[in-house]
Amino acid sequence: MKKSNAGRPTIMTPDVVGKLEQAFSLGCSDTEACLYADISRDTLYEYIKKHPEFSDRKALLKDKLLLKARTVVAEALNNKDKDTAKWYLERKSKNEFGTRTEITGADGANLSPPIINILPVKTKDE
Repeated sequence: MKKSNAGRPTIMTPDVVGKLEQAFSLGCSDTEACLYADISRDTLYEYIKKHPEFSDRKALLKDKLLLKARTVVAEALNNKDKDTAKWYLERKSKNEFGTRTEITGADGANLSPPIINILPVKTKDE
């Protein structure tokens, strides 16, 4: 017996898959991508179950925006942009270039918290 192709048409048309890919390439979450493609998350996850290769594609597309940002940083560094260089070093070599401030006592010893004496306020009747 031959299986019939009759039934409800798939929601996951090439247009819907294209919208998902576009959203993922912008770094969108699954929820945001589904909103953009006008499908439910369940529909996305069912599609991934039937097409497991799409899960890898989705992960790669989500990293695309990070790659673009890295490219912009690299271009700024190639153009000797001092602000970008400083920003990059502060984040990538925190121990050497970080802006963190430590407050310590002599020779790096811990400081004791200050002792604050709060005296009662005297009123006119006292």
